[in-house]
Amino acid sequence: MTDFHNLEDWLEWIDELSDKHYVVVDHFLSQPLYTTLKNYFVEHQELFTQAGIGSLDNHQVRTKIRGDKTYWLDANRDVDLNSFWHLVQETKNVLNRYCYLSLSGHEFHLAHYPPGGHYARHLDQFEERSNRMITMIVYLNDGWKTGDGGELEIFEPDKSLSLIQPLGNRCVLFKSGVVPHAVLKSHKDRYSLTGWLTYQPKGLAWI
Repeated sequence: MTDFHNLEDWLEWIDELSDKHYVVVDHFLSQPLYTTLKNYFVEHQELFTQAGIGSLDNHQVRTKIRGDKTYWLDANRDVDLNSFWHLVQETKNVLNRYCYLSLSGHEFHLAHYPPGGHYARHLDQFEERSNRMITMIVYLNDGWKTGDGGELEIFEPDKSLSLIQPLGNRCVLFKSGVVPHAVLKSHKDRYSLTGWLTYQPKGLAWI
């Protein structure tokens, strides 16, 4: 049983995810949930810290590679987002049932790219920790236009590039260890909720 999206939609998205390794879904959240996330972002923005690369003991802040600031979320602490956590669970349940992924955990943060912020090409995996299976991004940018920058750049297997605009209430799901990607330079403040669905949670880490 699914509460947020009907099964037919989920199966269509899963087919595209399986075929292309990523899928883009517009209007992913209900309007009340989207508004809740945006308000939560604003209320906690003073707690954001400069993001880094690498995990745990290898964590480094290198703004020439990555220029965003983040605030890590905790389902036990951030109970105002319970509706979103239920959606995350639904997502894991559907992927487990139809893709046999055995997803059991997740980790999410809010991300703010200021003007000039970008993230060079990378994979959402670590050499020393490979439990991230599916990346899940929800963009929180109203009124985003062509020319504002900040596109998600997907490096396709055939060497071509696909650009995904970070439009408000657009969700992107992709295979964390398979899809090389980058965030192009943003020309205005760019907001998102980004996370990873994992099969063996091992505590908090960074990418």
